[in-house]
Amino acid sequence: MAIYAIGDIQGCLKSLHTLLDRISFHPSGDRLWLVGDLVNRGPDSLGVLRHLKELGSSAQIVLGNHDLFLLAVAEGTLPLRPNDTLHEVLAAPDRDDLLSWLRQKPLHYHEGTYLMIHAGLLPQWTVEEAVEYAREVERVLAGPDHRQFLQHLFHDPPRSWSDGLRGWERLTTIARVLTRLRTCTPTGEMSNFSGPPDRAPTGFAPWFQLPHPRGRDTTVITGHWAALGLRLAPDHIALDTGCVWGRQLTAVRLEDRAVFQIDSLER
Repeated sequence: MAIYAIGDIQGCLKSLHTLLDRISFHPSGDRLWLVGDLVNRGPDSLGVLRHLKELGSSAQIVLGNHDLFLLAVAEGTLPLRPNDTLHEVLAAPDRDDLLSWLRQKPLHYHEGTYLMIHAGLLPQWTVEEAVEYAREVERVLAGPDHRQFLQHLFHDPPRSWSDGLRGWERLTTIARVLTRLRTCTPTGEMSNFSGPPDRAPTGFAPWFQLPHPRGRDTTVITGHWAALGLRLAPDHIALDTGCVWGRQLTAVRLEDRAVFQIDSLER
């Protein structure tokens, strides 16, 4: 059995199928770990959701910011923007089933020495704290108060974490860290920067470059940062290689860190 971690798909179904063929993926024996942003901006978000749902337990998924955006739009708390490509999902006959399935997915997956999230971790968070914080959000997102959470999520959550945060501010800040973080200060103030790491705003640095209490025994697997691209470090694997922007879709086989890439077929 092989485990393949795969970067942001964002509706690029043709590229996903080609990559799965390249790695000779077999659902009966292999597993996929998907870092989130399954949907949006690419041409076939509906096909991606249907395909991954059919894979069942052989696909381990964490949610990204675009996945949460889809859920918020579906609840009527946000409008679609000009570049969004979610119309087919929202009009599909199996829409409710797909969205319910998606809403039950976690913001984190922790197995052995790996922690998979979409974006990043604050420098002051331990792995244990990150897992517990993620579970706080997951319980609400999967429960009856999910619409209220989604109403608050995209309306300027606090820019800094504090243990004293409560209510929706606490939950939306946790979600912002796990699904949107790229750069921050050593004290955990977050920015909205999305460009190349070496052009981070003054006082901010890529989250993985800052001192942290996580130790070297955990490898964090992320996507989200296309301008960062593929990164293979002892304690960090970054997998967003910009497939939706015409670059590559990437898989890493975790047992030996072998890299598999295919050029985007969508642009």
